[in-house]
Amino acid sequence: MILEFLAVCVAGGIGAALRFIVDGAVRHRTPPSFPYATMIINITGSLVLGLLVGLVLGQVASHYWQLIVGTGMMGGYTTFSTASVETVRLVEEGRWRAGLINGFGMLVLCTGAAAGGLALGLSL
Repeated sequence: MILEFLAVCVAGGIGAALRFIVDGAVRHRTPPSFPYATMIINITGSLVLGLLVGLVLGQVASHYWQLIVGTGMMGGYTTFSTASVETVRLVEEGRWRAGLINGFGMLVLCTGAAAGGLALGLSL
């Protein structure tokens, strides 16, 4: 039990570091007018989590992988709170369209990515 806890903690730290790297790389390549980095991070994280759940449900991967990679790593990698703050910031700036695209677009794209990952994981 303690080793699982430590593994989740370490994986969470790795996920947070990975998020920092991806965020920086995306921000250097995209205009600052829209939070592309957070959207890409949450979409890719949803895809990985969906894939992982599919692999676990299909008994290709152990539930320990779901705990460590899903809860730990993807928990540290993805960020609902940042996405929410960025959406509110866009609306407060009077950029309603960008706020709606960010908020609802991320919801739709992340759900689609998770569903696609799940379907892929179940097919393996």
